[in-house]
Order: sequence, then C-alpha cells, then structure tokens
Amino acid sequence: MTKSELFHHLLHKGPLPDKVLFRPILMYFAASFIGKTYGEFASDYRVLAEANLRCMDEFGLDLLGLISDPYRETSAFGAKIKYVPDGVPRCLNYVVETADDIVNLKNPDVYKSERTLDRIKAGELLSKKTQGKIPIIGWIEGPLAEACDLAGVQNMMMQLMMDPDFAHRLMDKCMVTAKDFAKAQIEAGCEIIGMGDAVCSQIDADTYNLFVKERHKELIEFIHGLGGKIKLHICGDTTHLLPSYKDFNIDILDLDWQVDIANARSIVGDEVILAGNINPVLVQDKTRDEVYNLCRDLVQKHHNERFILSAGCEITVLTLYENLKAMNEARFF
Repeated sequence: MTKSELFHHLLHKGPLPDKVLFRPILMYFAASFIGKTYGEFASDYRVLAEANLRCMDEFGLDLLGLISDPYRETSAFGAKIKYVPDGVPRCLNYVVETADDIVNLKNPDVYKSERTLDRIKAGELLSKKTQGKIPIIGWIEGPLAEACDLAGVQNMMMQLMMDPDFAHRLMDKCMVTAKDFAKAQIEAGCEIIGMGDAVCSQIDADTYNLFVKERHKELIEFIHGLGGKIKLHICGDTTHLLPSYKDFNIDILDLDWQVDIANARSIVGDEVILAGNINPVLVQDKTRDEVYNLCRDLVQKHHNERFILSAGCEITVLTLYENLKAMNEARFF
C-alpha cells in the first residue's frame, strides 16, 4: 500500500497489522539535515519541500508537512517578519493594539501575500512530486493563536478577561483568513490541515469553551466540508481541554508528553487518531537505545488503537540522527 492508503486504512478501518505510522514534527531539524538555515526553510517553499522529502526518505516518515513557523498569516495581515538563520522567524510589530485597529484590519488575499503564497506553493510542489501517494499536512493558525500573534499574548489574554468584545471581533477576523488559507492549501493538494493553537493550553476550560471551542468546531466542519482532514495541535498539558473535544469529529489529535494517552482515549473515543507523545527533550538527550525503548513501550501499549508515533512537539535541531531512526524502528512489531 502507498503511504496515503496506509493512512486511510488507519483512519477508516483501524490499526495496521504490523506497525504504527510515524510522523514527528520536523522544522529546524529538517532544515539543518539538508544543510540549510531555519530562515531559508521558512522563507523558500523549495527548501521546505526538499527538507521534508529527504527526511521522509532517511527517517521513514509516513506523512509530509508544511509547518515552519506561526507567522504566515500574521505577515499576510501586515506584520513585519525578520528571518534569522538559527531560529524561528521574528515578528517585529503588533498589527492590533486597539479596537479601532480590528475594525480597520483587512483580511488578506492568501494568494497575493508572500508568506501564505509560499506555503501554498510548497503544497503544490509536494503534491506534484508525490502524486497523491503520501498524505500532505497543510497548516493554519488557530483563532486564539493568531489573535495573540496579531495583538501580543499578554494583551490578548488581558482582553479575554477585560474586553470580550475585542477578543471576539479579532478572532472572527482570524477565522476568515484561517478558512481562506485552509481552502487554498487543500486546493494545492494538502489532504490534511493541521491547526496549531498552542496558547489554548494556557487558559482554563471555561475560557476555552467560551471563546475558542465553537470556533475550533466551525473550522473543523469547514475543512471537512472541503473534503480535507483535520489535525489539531495544542502544545502543553491539554488534559483539562479533552472533554471539550468530544463532539469535534477530529481526525488526528496531537498529544504532548504531559498528557496521558490512555486517559485521552477514554475521553475522546476510539475513532480519533491520537499522535504522540514522547518528550522531545528525551529524544534529544537520551541514547539511541533509550529512545528506542521509550518508543517501543508506547507502541506496545497503543498499537491496537488508531495511533501515530510522534514526539509531543517538534523534534529539536540538536537531536541525533540515530535517535530519530530509533523512533522509526520502534514502530514495527
């Protein structure tokens, strides 16, 4: 079976007979692996595509991805972005400071904005090279994460408590662009859309349910309506949010290392593919055999479920190649 067929088997029929799928998040690591800087990886779709393809070949990845940094949409909204060789691109200004800024904020054309177009081109290039044989994961920022990128995390967190109208209006603007960007990436050949909203792990469940839950649900239904699948990624301890996901119809749910997979499964049900959840610091710092054993234990516990082996979040640039290969080897049984 092709990698795409393997994914659909897991999605619709359940566990595979002899292995679990393997898809760690690779960004800076992928850039370094092909001798490029993080800045090149984040700014040039050809570098992003090449890095993902070569990592797939070398480390046995079952899915490809377009994730690079959180500022694609932010740049399209008008923020200034600085690329740095050895780190995540930096956002140099906040586009939104006042309520009037939200009123005047225009939703960008994702095909005309340089950074969103770059990711769309990456999807087109990977789709052309893989011919539908490998699932490609596009990426959008969730509404709260994007609002924080536009207004600043501290400011946005204050607005959630002090000026709910400000928060709702800004997230509504973010929703429009999230839908536009998701649609463009699906049309470019992305089978799955990852939605990153990491800041949600920093708010309580009541705040999440009031401001974010229905927006996440709306985006998931929108992506499904386009024929795409959804991968929800919220870094950190999301144990308190799991009950809110129950009616989301998520296809893939990323779980960071602080979340107990068995507990998550008992809450979200058997139909969701759970991805995770080895601590990436351990993947970086442990020996090859220790990494293998950590992953092997996880695979043995969950190979009879819908499960993708991954780290809880991004594999670090300092991770040894042999440790990532150990993860790949551990998923066979």
